Amino acid sequence: AVVSTQSTGEKAVVEYNVKNQRRWKGSIVRQVLKDEKKYYQDLVDYSRAHLMLYPYHLSDVMVKGLRITPFVYYSKMMESIMEQERSYDSLPNFTAADCLRLLGIGRNQYIDMMNQSRNRRFFRRRPASVLLPVKPISLTIFEPYWTIHIGLVTEDDIRACNTDEKSVIDKLIDSGGCKVGTLDKATCASLYCRGLVYILVPVSDSDLIIVPPLENFVMNRVMGDYFETLLYKIFVSIDEHTKVGDLAAVLEVDVELVKNAISMYIRLGFAKKKNKESIEFHKSWANMMGNEEVAGEDMSDYAAPLERETSADVFDSKEPPVIDKVAILKQPSVEGYSKRIAFLFDSTLTAFLMMGNLSPGIKTHAVTMFEVGKLSDESLDSFLAELAKVHDTAEGEAKRYFDHAFTLRDTIQFLRYNPAIDPAGTGVGVDLLRCESLNSLDASTCSRVLNKNYHLLISMAPLSNEVRTVSSSSPFHIGPPVPEVNSVWLKLWMYHITGCGPVTFLLVKGTRLLHLPPELYPYDRLMITTWGHESTVVNTSNVLMALNEALSHSAVLLQAYSRRNEAEIVYVTFPLEKTEVNSPAGVEENGIETPESPVDNPKLDLQCHPALEKLGDWVDLEHSCGYVTFINTSKQFSDRQDESPPISSSNVEITSYDDWKLLDMYFGVPLFSTEVNRHVCEVLLSRELCSESSLRQLTDSHRKLVLYLLDFIAEKQLVPMADEEMLSNAGAKSFACQQMPGLALPPVPYPTRNLMFSGTALSEIIV
Repeated sequence: AVVSTQSTGEKAVVEYNVKNQRRWKGSIVRQVLKDEKKYYQDLVDYSRAHLMLYPYHLSDVMVKGLRITPFVYYSKMMESIMEQERSYDSLPNFTAADCLRLLGIGRNQYIDMMNQSRNRRFFRRRPASVLLPVKPISLTIFEPYWTIHIGLVTEDDIRACNTDEKSVIDKLIDSGGCKVGTLDKATCASLYCRGLVYILVPVSDSDLIIVPPLENFVMNRVMGDYFETLLYKIFVSIDEHTKVGDLAAVLEVDVELVKNAISMYIRLGFAKKKNKESIEFHKSWANMMGNEEVAGEDMSDYAAPLERETSADVFDSKEPPVIDKVAILKQPSVEGYSKRIAFLFDSTLTAFLMMGNLSPGIKTHAVTMFEVGKLSDESLDSFLAELAKVHDTAEGEAKRYFDHAFTLRDTIQFLRYNPAIDPAGTGVGVDLLRCESLNSLDASTCSRVLNKNYHLLISMAPLSNEVRTVSSSSPFHIGPPVPEVNSVWLKLWMYHITGCGPVTFLLVKGTRLLHLPPELYPYDRLMITTWGHESTVVNTSNVLMALNEALSHSAVLLQAYSRRNEAEIVYVTFPLEKTEVNSPAGVEENGIETPESPVDNPKLDLQCHPALEKLGDWVDLEHSCGYVTFINTSKQFSDRQDESPPISSSNVEITSYDDWKLLDMYFGVPLFSTEVNRHVCEVLLSRELCSESSLRQLTDSHRKLVLYLLDFIAEKQLVPMADEEMLSNAGAKSFACQQMPGLALPPVPYPTRNLMFSGTALSEIIV
């Protein structure tokens, strides 16, 4: 930004450096603000007021110069939010996790302290400071390779120290710092709790980092400061086969910032070093020998740090989930690493895994999938073991959560190390990636991360309308090629080219309806889809008020759903099975003889629906996988109300194609139904959809589909011709982003015209 005066520019420089917790020495702020101590005090005040993480990378200044230790920093922060009576959720995720680590204050403890603070005695509230702990929790985690440094030690501090503590202080003063594992463990803990020393977590360019399933992560909120944003970007990008220096190059981020972030992960217990360092251990660390022998490692591995206290007064959960640390430690070597398959999911899946109350172990993995944005192949063994413990005993809405758990387990087992879907014929591992986390990376960075680690992307189906799908031609992608294909625009385009679909209205934001359109009068239930959100089915009798409310802030897709009770729905998977529709009377497809059927009443199958045949002329249904949904809105009474929709018309009596309309189409591997999932996985294998030739044809056909769809969107928009041309080229941009770093993808176009599909034709309407 352009500044008008020197003072404004200097103020901007100071503000930028304080917000980004930059070091005074070596920064331009040194030329603007001469008082180093004031700068750091302003930095601490700003960071504490904005609930940021303690600046551990400035520990030498914070502890030696200001004598502000992490414990003091978080104690004052906690005291401040308690005095303001703010909720525990106001703490950002990583800050809350660090407070839990040092102060032992989680959600339950915070609520209890707030209740005690509000308990007035003699008409006065108890001050928050008397309720906070006076020192860090006794068993703070140390790992042997962490380095310990001397802080600000006064003569009074020395007089209060015992002989062992004085000996350690003298050694630190002489050496300038050393590995924690070379000193007496209890003495180091004592000095740390008193704030006389500080701990650094060394990370080098050549280190390899493991991110196991998260334990003790606090899910509150995201603040959005520079360091938190970097932490989440590295979370989804990091893997145990990439060195820290190489990761910084892929992300195009300063390597020191990446080291600071990874150091924070390790400090919080969210990551571990994979490579080992040899240390001459002090005898007080000998109790770790037994722990390491259990995991099959020697003393130098020290992968199991000091165990943290797990009593109820430290953690929110009374029964912390059990993680198979032995399985996590058994990692393949870097030399044997090969590119994997990435299975893309959205936050809906993690919500189902957490809300279903399936098991504590699954919840831990679900938190990892949501917060890290990734569950690597090395963690899938323990994840699958937890999924195997789930039993199908749920009913009603809960059954939906269990079904997703079962199908996710089957899908992972199908994709992992399956030679039939690996171009090399040996089988590769599978990583689970969250689309929203990938979207936090810019297009060029996301492309580099995906190309470095994966040879194939496979999306779950359906992905939420709220998610911006990953657009990729390299690596190959089996799923929606661009976000527009996962939007309501695809529905309208599909109805337009086939002339088949339920009565549909696309209403722009700001439209006001005084009454429902007459075309919807025959229907008792309607489907409402607000822009970028999931569909809901409502009764026609009370839809008008909800519809106008939604139109005040969003465009809305309004569709006929059913005349009475539930609509009848059938899922047809693709690639389509090659079946004989008008098979000879008395013979089914499997050759079993059946009673004679009238010649004039042949067996009808929705796979041969005329609309599906027309759709196949525009969409490649042979080299991709997914499903098409048909809906019967004309049926007066549904006889399948308590059953799940059938996968094909073989289980449904089809008397006329005219009764069945196209509803929607999704690309990818479905997880909502075990039967639909099984059919898609079977055709994925039998049609060799993962072969290179098939994937290349899919990329070409997807490019054509994108151009068709975006031309249709431009045609139905009130935009100038130049903008239409730009919109038509958006498909090429989506694919070109992999080859052109920094190219931003256009957003899904917002509707500017009211449109109606009458059931046979699409037209513009005036409301």
